[in-house]
Amino acid sequence: MGKAKSPRRVADNEALAVGTTIRGSAQKLNLVAQLIRGKKAEEALNILSFSKKSMARDASKVLASAIANAENNHNLDVDALVVAEASVGKSITMKRFHTRGRGKSTRILKPFSKLRIVVREQEEEEA
Repeated sequence: MGKAKSPRRVADNEALAVGTTIRGSAQKLNLVAQLIRGKKAEEALNILSFSKKSMARDASKVLASAIANAENNHNLDVDALVVAEASVGKSITMKRFHTRGRGKSTRILKPFSKLRIVVREQEEEEA
């Protein structure tokens, strides 16, 4: 007698990867996520690898994980994968302080972000 298997959170032709604590603000990460939404997985990896934004490195790790999940866990064709969803949200915020003059201090907030990438296997369309 064990625990019942939980249902899949995505469709049968999709794979998912989530980066839960990516150091940086959600606003900056969303700029990187906009670059890859709707693109083919291989093209999206190329865009992220040549992007100058520092958040692109973390986004490419999550995308590579989603592609690996699709290939190894769900037996999907890697060449037919498309980034179906790239959603960004806020995660934890580290609170630090910075000492100032006259015995005062200022609060410093160091935000973290979440990135959820869903890749979908899409049939090749003949032109």
